[in-house]
Amino acid sequence: MEKNEKEKKEMSIEDLPGVGDATAEKLRESGYDDIMTIAVASPKDLAEISGIAEGAAIKIINAARKYADVGNFETGEEILNKRKEIKKLTTGSNNLDNLLGGGLETQSITEFFGEFGSGKTQIMHQLAVNATMPPDKKGFDSDVLIIDTENTFRPERIVQMARAKDLDPDQTLERIHVARAYNSHHQILLAEKAADMAKEYKIKLLIVDSLTSHFRSEYVGRGSLAERQQLLNRHMHDLLKFGTIYNAVIAVTNQVSANPAVFFGDPMNPIGGNIVGHTATFRIYLRKAKAGKRIARLIDSPYLPEGETVITITESGISDGEK
Repeated sequence: MEKNEKEKKEMSIEDLPGVGDATAEKLRESGYDDIMTIAVASPKDLAEISGIAEGAAIKIINAARKYADVGNFETGEEILNKRKEIKKLTTGSNNLDNLLGGGLETQSITEFFGEFGSGKTQIMHQLAVNATMPPDKKGFDSDVLIIDTENTFRPERIVQMARAKDLDPDQTLERIHVARAYNSHHQILLAEKAADMAKEYKIKLLIVDSLTSHFRSEYVGRGSLAERQQLLNRHMHDLLKFGTIYNAVIAVTNQVSANPAVFFGDPMNPIGGNIVGHTATFRIYLRKAKAGKRIARLIDSPYLPEGETVITITESGISDGEK
């Protein structure tokens, strides 16, 4: 068993059947530079990138899956053992951590949605700070990637939150890498390029704030809905793949529908429809309360019960509130 594991670790993409030097170079240039990334790729994407037939791409992917030991049936016990690799990131609020079963899980997408001013971006700033903290403070001691689609990232806010946690603000800012996404295609590209950053830095948190704003503004009307949903679906799966491969937390924010006929009928109606709803692992609905407090409600989780709690947002960051 130990020999097999060692062989898997030493396996290079040139060892895969049908991958010569030229193909390997094209794959590496496109970010497919190890066995795992190829194992979870789609045949169509791999064929387009490498310039080979889709049938050959399928053989390459199947071989990679065999070496990486993915794509096969597993017992529940084996999956339970693998889930021991899952780590959890604190939100800064014990109330919210408890609602999420201990914090935000790696290898999952956690979506926070709500109206303007409900605290979505504040929580993203807090998560970015918390991820840089050591494990004994429920952090990851890692760097952070933020895809900023609405120009809402504020380094001054990071400084405030870092000081409240007794962290060096300059060192904290150095570990947070921000990219402004100017349209939906740029946003998708940045998510694809996140893997390159993960090879240079220890990335355990990827934030997208906000997930749907560009898609919402660029694809207007029923005629463009199918294309919008298709691109959004691809984007969500790219994010989830990153979280799975690098054992990272994916945290995204989302807006609620502005259509009064829908909004008042269902105040918990986030943008993106079933595409976002089915791909996000955990969904948190945020709404305003009095005196700087916010009510956070868990409305979707694979194993946690629905529930809600109160958090407080102050200059120091996210903390517990009193019910």
